[in-house]
Amino acid sequence: MKRYAILLLFLGAVTLLGAAPRIIVSHALSLHGEPKYPAGFDHFEYVNPDAPKGGTLRQWVMGTYDNFNAYALRGVAAEGSDALYDSLMTGSEDEISVYYGLIAQKVEYPDDFSWIIFHLNPSATAQDGSSITSDDVVFSFNKFFNEGVPQFKQYYSGVAKVEALDKLRVKFTLKQGDKAMMISLAQLNILPKKYWESRKFGEPSTDVPLGTGAYMVKDYKMGQYVLWQRSANYWALRLPVNKGQLNFDFLRYDYYRDETVAFEAFKAGELDLYQENVAKNWATMYTGKNFDNGAIIKEDIPHEIPQGMQAMVFNVQRPIFKDRRVRQALNFAMDFEWMNKNLFYNQYVRTRSYFANTPYAAKGLPGPEELKILTPLKGKIPDEVFSTEYNPPVTDGSGEIREQVRQALALLKEAGWVIKDQKLVNVKTNEPFAFELLMDSPTMQRVAVPVQKNLARMGITMNIRQVDSSQFVNRLRNRDFDVISGGYEPMAYPTTHLLDVWRSNYTDSTYNTAGVQDPAVDYLVDGCVANQDSEKALLDWGRALDRVLTWNFFVIPEWYLSKFRVAYWNKFSRPDVRPKYTLGLGSWWLDKVKEAKLPKQ
Repeated sequence: MKRYAILLLFLGAVTLLGAAPRIIVSHALSLHGEPKYPAGFDHFEYVNPDAPKGGTLRQWVMGTYDNFNAYALRGVAAEGSDALYDSLMTGSEDEISVYYGLIAQKVEYPDDFSWIIFHLNPSATAQDGSSITSDDVVFSFNKFFNEGVPQFKQYYSGVAKVEALDKLRVKFTLKQGDKAMMISLAQLNILPKKYWESRKFGEPSTDVPLGTGAYMVKDYKMGQYVLWQRSANYWALRLPVNKGQLNFDFLRYDYYRDETVAFEAFKAGELDLYQENVAKNWATMYTGKNFDNGAIIKEDIPHEIPQGMQAMVFNVQRPIFKDRRVRQALNFAMDFEWMNKNLFYNQYVRTRSYFANTPYAAKGLPGPEELKILTPLKGKIPDEVFSTEYNPPVTDGSGEIREQVRQALALLKEAGWVIKDQKLVNVKTNEPFAFELLMDSPTMQRVAVPVQKNLARMGITMNIRQVDSSQFVNRLRNRDFDVISGGYEPMAYPTTHLLDVWRSNYTDSTYNTAGVQDPAVDYLVDGCVANQDSEKALLDWGRALDRVLTWNFFVIPEWYLSKFRVAYWNKFSRPDVRPKYTLGLGSWWLDKVKEAKLPKQ
């Protein structure tokens, strides 16, 4: 009877307190739905598991570099420096937000997502052969948190505690249940404690660091080239997530200051592959003997990759761009239809969303669930959010934009700007409307000039300033620009990365390019973050955010292309199945039979 009474008391307590969380042990982490690949899978379907190893892949990079620390707060790290380190888990290239075991072979967590334990693979080693243990994981998190870029500390403020349970188990306790945070922790790059504990993590370093990844530096000339060699003892080469990948013995990156020079080097056989981002070049320059005889393959490869907001981005911290009407007016200066016909050979689609090529792109008018989210913001967000589908201005493609100029000047007049002596000036200060467009690529010059000419029709002066990549990065970090040629990275869905990109307290982040500080945007971002575990709710919050961002005109949207334009020397083979969301270069391999048939250079 005594045992029965105790049992009744226990059951009563469970009833009052709620059932204990269910503990999940898994080989994978998926934000939404089940992972595609089950426990015990052999390899991803987009690889050839028997691909031969060997050879060198030679690519190019624009600009220069001055160190090997990809996480330094200043300087430019060598291409490939971030790949020095493996993460706890790694994603597949045909799924979104699904991660499988790498350094961590499995995970354990409750269904309320309040903590997660990563079980490390006992075979995992750093590049010097020393074991990767839980101490390295705890150290890595704290190193990033305390010495890394400021947004890391803000982003991971939801982690209450990180502790090594034993040599191969690490537990992260969260301040509240957050599956998206668990996903982010799975992507944590692991640093060897023995190397980094005596070094400053935020400082650039010309020393080649000890890593945990597959490739290490074999040779380099600072600022000119870097040659990476796959470690002969890389422990994870035959793991399911790596099988059929990492096929090249060497990866070489040569640095160029001019894209034309790089392209000529490619045609001369000094580079193996060239991805083209200029429509005119693709249409006119890929000709000659080696293209005709098949020595160089020119190929359009379709993809399903979500598209970012490539754009001219306003620094809204500048007084001249604080007024939404001013930003809207300047949008009329981009005649995309004329540019697409005359500059791009009609290859592009105009961007109209921060989530282009995804279901989260807002279309039509807000639905009932979106309205529940947006209605409390009335008066704090543009009225058009409720009444009009956002689309960038459209012209007839003739180059004549008289109507667009008329609409722009009307908006500018409302904002306190008028034409005097063919120049737009501020009514109160009589200062002329002039600003600088900052860019780091000469190919964008031909895109910027038509916008510059159309702005001149409105009495506005836009000075175009091209700088090298290191200057560009430094000015971006210091928010020393008026308008910048860049944009926002693609998001497959509204992830917690939105905090870095849009939230007011992240304006020191280079991700928040426009420098937006808007309580309404904060509210929508917080809503997206809070609903990471609900696909339906996230869809409504994401679309609501998209509407508010587009109608605020923080950017002048440009365009995108749903295919890769790739030319490569015909000495490579690749699997028949291509990953949906990347080019899949990691699964290509050197085909010696094809290579032997190439003409001698």
